[in-house]
Amino acid sequence: MVARARARRLRWSLLALLVVSLGSSLGVAQPAERIRSLVAAGTVEGMRWPGFAAQQASVREFYESAGYAAAWFQQGKLSSQADSMIQLLQDAWKKGLDPEDYDGPRWAGRRQGLQGSRGDVAGFDVALTVCAMRYLSDLRLGRVNPKHVGFDLDVDQKHYDLARFLRERLLTSSNVAATVESLEPPFGGYRRTEQALIRYVELARLDDGEKLPVPAKPVEPGQPYAGLDRLAKLLRLVGDVPAEATATAPPALYSGELVEGVKRFQRRHGLDADGRLGAATVTQMNVPLADRVRQLQLTLERWRWLPGEFPSPPIVVNIPDFHLRALDANNNVALDMRVVVGKAMTTETPVFSRDMTYVVFRPYWVVPPGIMRRSIIPAVQKDRNYIASNRFEVTTPGGKVVTSGTISDEVLAQMRAGKLMVRQKPGPKNALGLVKLMFPNEHHVYLHSTPATELFSRSRRDFSAGCIRVEKPDELTAWVLRNNSGWTLDRVRQAMQSGPDDVTVRLAQRIPVFIVYGTALAYPDGEVHFYPDIYGHDSKLAEALSKLLRAGG
Repeated sequence: MVARARARRLRWSLLALLVVSLGSSLGVAQPAERIRSLVAAGTVEGMRWPGFAAQQASVREFYESAGYAAAWFQQGKLSSQADSMIQLLQDAWKKGLDPEDYDGPRWAGRRQGLQGSRGDVAGFDVALTVCAMRYLSDLRLGRVNPKHVGFDLDVDQKHYDLARFLRERLLTSSNVAATVESLEPPFGGYRRTEQALIRYVELARLDDGEKLPVPAKPVEPGQPYAGLDRLAKLLRLVGDVPAEATATAPPALYSGELVEGVKRFQRRHGLDADGRLGAATVTQMNVPLADRVRQLQLTLERWRWLPGEFPSPPIVVNIPDFHLRALDANNNVALDMRVVVGKAMTTETPVFSRDMTYVVFRPYWVVPPGIMRRSIIPAVQKDRNYIASNRFEVTTPGGKVVTSGTISDEVLAQMRAGKLMVRQKPGPKNALGLVKLMFPNEHHVYLHSTPATELFSRSRRDFSAGCIRVEKPDELTAWVLRNNSGWTLDRVRQAMQSGPDDVTVRLAQRIPVFIVYGTALAYPDGEVHFYPDIYGHDSKLAEALSKLLRAGG
């Protein structure tokens, strides 16, 4: 490997000498020494963010390998790769990034400055290298480290040798855009979100921002509504009513295609699709389209925090839209179901990733200390038969049963002191239902079934104490155990309904589980769904991005 590296450096050094020699024969001023000086200084005047300490080592490696020759010029002119790279930097908004961060508005002036005899080839070249590295890094890793906004996701494994990528792949590429795309997330959802962003930027430009009147009480189909003209215009603009459709209802009544358009809008925004124009629906309609653009930008940032590949197809739970999706080997959705997540403001489900390693059929529910203090002990104080009535057991920390009957003063005192634990017996009424799917983590969060199946019909589903309740536990468990011989859907259902209690089955292959947070989702059918920022994570990320400065890179 060392020999190959030396050989590579030798090739680039020879190429650098050839470039220098060719430049001399053409009468082009040699920028090598100035490039060396700029790299050593770690700053280029005239850039939006002049200091590049964070990229300095990579920039030095990039130029050192070729004798500090200008990289983006061929025969005294900008290379086609430079032209393509500059275009990408100017179009960074299409990726949810700010072109200003990559000197987008400055490149036209810099090009003009190259025309004169005093054109700063070295400054141009280093500035383009720095901006390209920043752009590529932001596309691959995101601009903000997820750990800085409280997300337990690791992007360190995605770090890339930018100097080598630029030198060996991008500078020799016949399709720079495609080469750059190879660093981006390989998921269809990510590409669809990019397309949705471009569309919504245009919609925000076209919309006049007029507000709909918020009704004092819901407007039912067939009733008058003062904002019908604006309502029709908005629904046609965002595609919830076909643009070519013509109004069939009297102008003073809310009916017909507008009702159907409102239902579609409600469904796309996490609301009950009842067609009624209530305060919640109108409030969502009055959200500026520029805010929808921001949701898409933040979602793209979070897409970049995920690994580009997985050791096995993962399970992804997206908190704001209350859904779980299991992916196949091609990153397509193999299984989709509703979930219940942690309650906002009190018991929020954390954003993190771990590997699922086992499932437990007909599990005990060991009551967490917080719920013990808040709920169980006060209930026992009021009713000493509470434990027996709700199929609980009091146990030692080692799991030995102390009692499942009437609670004495002595036992209650030990419960208060934290010396005894409480668990619920397995069965259909157990809080965990009939199966739990475990990906061990310090957050004590896992997937499980639930007897409270009525909650899945709600449009907003943040009701849990932090763990995630799944709508189709039997199908999910069969999918999880698909690599374990003999674990068919029928066998899974049998184990859940009538099998022995507290049975652990180890997975033949670990499964990555990602608990993520995206308030904008673009679907294959072209629909774009937006969801409320129930935990306030969008606000926190937007604030972190606004404070992010390029000082030092």
